[in-house]
Amino acid sequence: MKTENKLTEIRKKHQMSQSVLAQLLNTDQETIKLWEKGLLVPDIEILWKYANLFKVPLESFAPEAAQKSIQKDFGAFSYWELYSSDLQAEFRQSLAEGLTVEPYQSLIEAVSNLPTGEFKERLADNLFQKVLNAEISPDYPYREPSDLKTIKELRRTKETRKQAVNYETLADKVRGAWFGRAAGCMLGKAVECIKSDELIPFLKETGNYPLHRYIYASDLTEEIIRKYRFDFSTREYVDRLDFMPSDDDMNYLVMAQQVVETCGLDFSSYDMAKAWLKYQTKDCYCTAEKVAYCNFIKGYYPPKSAIYKNPYREWIGAQIRGDYFGYINPGDPEKAAEMAYRDACLSHVKNGIYGEMFVAATLAIAGTTDRIEDIILGALAEIPATSRYYEAVMSVFQGYKEGKTFADTLKSIHKRFDEKTEYDWCHVLPNAMIVVAALLYGKGDFGKSICLAVESAFDTDCNGATVGSILGMALGFERIPPYWYQTFNNRLQTTIFGVETVDFSSCIGKTLRHIDWRIKVVKIIF
Repeated sequence: MKTENKLTEIRKKHQMSQSVLAQLLNTDQETIKLWEKGLLVPDIEILWKYANLFKVPLESFAPEAAQKSIQKDFGAFSYWELYSSDLQAEFRQSLAEGLTVEPYQSLIEAVSNLPTGEFKERLADNLFQKVLNAEISPDYPYREPSDLKTIKELRRTKETRKQAVNYETLADKVRGAWFGRAAGCMLGKAVECIKSDELIPFLKETGNYPLHRYIYASDLTEEIIRKYRFDFSTREYVDRLDFMPSDDDMNYLVMAQQVVETCGLDFSSYDMAKAWLKYQTKDCYCTAEKVAYCNFIKGYYPPKSAIYKNPYREWIGAQIRGDYFGYINPGDPEKAAEMAYRDACLSHVKNGIYGEMFVAATLAIAGTTDRIEDIILGALAEIPATSRYYEAVMSVFQGYKEGKTFADTLKSIHKRFDEKTEYDWCHVLPNAMIVVAALLYGKGDFGKSICLAVESAFDTDCNGATVGSILGMALGFERIPPYWYQTFNNRLQTTIFGVETVDFSSCIGKTLRHIDWRIKVVKIIF
């Protein structure tokens, strides 16, 4: 039965005239007639009013054909390809942005509870339009633009950001950044998605708490495997490998290098979008990145690709993609952040963008100094001082300066954000706070810093990778203990078409060549 026939059937079953119904729905009788004839499609809010008025479930209005085709038509889609699958994340995301979506909460919950299928997706599409058109609350305390011009206008200072570079030490720093990122990623990779209430007991049982070494396959006794809920069998461990296995934290690094290599330093966001389609399959992308990838196929390109039906637009994905732009812009955090922006706007908005800009800027500054506080404050100068991201990072920094312990800092992060919800676990803000806390409290000790990042839970491999990258650049390769990189044997596995497994040395050599390009460009300009 078609939706319009359902509307008529339900009305007549309750012996209600079109005129009375029109009054109850605050519309006119002619509109009711058009709905019931199928000449006009009722808005989702109207269907919701129908459902509440007649006390019937929302799915009552789904055409029978759509109900029958649910599994057949939608079973092949991944979770992140269906906007309707994460409307709760959309609601929380919209609230965080200050959007006036509270009136839609019960409706969002109702649609979320519908069975997956065409009808649910159609209603979700309708909800998206309402979110898109929602206004920002007048008392919202933040200004968070997504365009580069306004981002720059809202930075805390307009002074020059370039810093002197010691090119004699740069090769060692770049090498440290590449291997540092891989080490931090590998450390966190073994426990990704595992929450604190299981992670900490597991580390204690294996004699590895506080975390001070890699997690080994040899740690996994039969008792431990039976005891914990997460699946150890699908994970990778350094004592079973003689290379760095593929991971999105490293794939995006190689992807950025490929784009610079083929398109030059002035690559566009469109160039980056084409590279995403060219170098990896759809299933290599997650959350905001998968949404953006699918949007490219639909014909949406930046900045629309980041906005269209994307409830993950402020999650961590962009923050893990900015490292390369920092590597090739030592001493120039502004340029690093600007390059990072061109990448971030493919899939993210607002604080999601700022995360990538911040990380890129930290690495540009780390190319000139090992002073962690200077690195953090200098990078903060590249993002809006009016943003939640700036506030979150500064809260960690100020707490550190006031003598707050790492344990207390971590406790406050976990109190504010719930790692057991997918939204908080993957959101950029708690993960940025963990990265900054690990850098500060690690006090320049490479191993301690990446271990603090990983044992803090949330997105362990991403945070470990980011901390390892920043500290590796700041310290240089020679100051990283060999323990953390020797098992990789100079080999990096990727999912990038045409690259697959590559030597770290080759990637480092290309990075130095791209830095040389930057130097030549700067010399020409000045």
